[in-house]
Amino acid sequence: MESIYFERRQNVGHIVLANPPSNLIAADFADCLEKAVREASKADIRSLLIRAQGPDFSKGGDVLDFIDKDFDDWRTFISQIHHTYRSIESLQIPTIAAVRGAAFGGAFELALACDFIVAAENATFRCIEASVGSAPVAGGVQRLAERAGRAYAARYAMLSEPMSGATAGRLGVAAFVVGEDEVENVADDLAIKLANGPTRSYGAIRALLKAWSGGGVPGADSLILDLTMGLHMTEDARKGRTARAEAFARGEEPAPVVFVGK
Repeated sequence: MESIYFERRQNVGHIVLANPPSNLIAADFADCLEKAVREASKADIRSLLIRAQGPDFSKGGDVLDFIDKDFDDWRTFISQIHHTYRSIESLQIPTIAAVRGAAFGGAFELALACDFIVAAENATFRCIEASVGSAPVAGGVQRLAERAGRAYAARYAMLSEPMSGATAGRLGVAAFVVGEDEVENVADDLAIKLANGPTRSYGAIRALLKAWSGGGVPGADSLILDLTMGLHMTEDARKGRTARAEAFARGEEPAPVVFVGK
């Protein structure tokens, strides 16, 4: 079996890191992840969950696989990983990373490429690269700064300090922090909830967040009409408005709407 694979469970996609116990980022990581993301992009899914087999999300790079790589091989490998992480961010559906145990180096960066991180309170995130004379190469520094602020990004990236799941939640790096035994269930429930939500609305919100990330509030403002006006006539929006109007007419709170993603 490949070290990373994609599977579909109804309308939820799963990318599984399947090289336990440590799920090290080995020489085949870039190819396997790229294939899994490509399959996810073509599948009939409405959310994507990235999870891992074993006790650790991933302890990062397998040093023995890379110690003899020359400059060109290393650059090609990193470019492929960087492109694949950005492809995850470009998907038109919500993405979640479920993190237990260690998420070191490139694995931490993989989690940061997702919309939501569901973390065990005793998980350990770490930008390990500076401790071996390198630096995060797949977008981790800037994405950590985006979530936690520049000062904390500098601290954790430069000093390679471990960050607990509880701290990740406090700093805004992880959206949900739960007990270790709850991570899979909470992440699954979130993925299912998002998969049954207004997919096109989520796509517009994700695009606005991306525009804000690159251009601040003015950047997002410049796109808001183009991104949101088309939602008004979608099937999901019509169902939502109708359900709310009918509930108000009865003097009741609106019941949850079953969205179809169109």
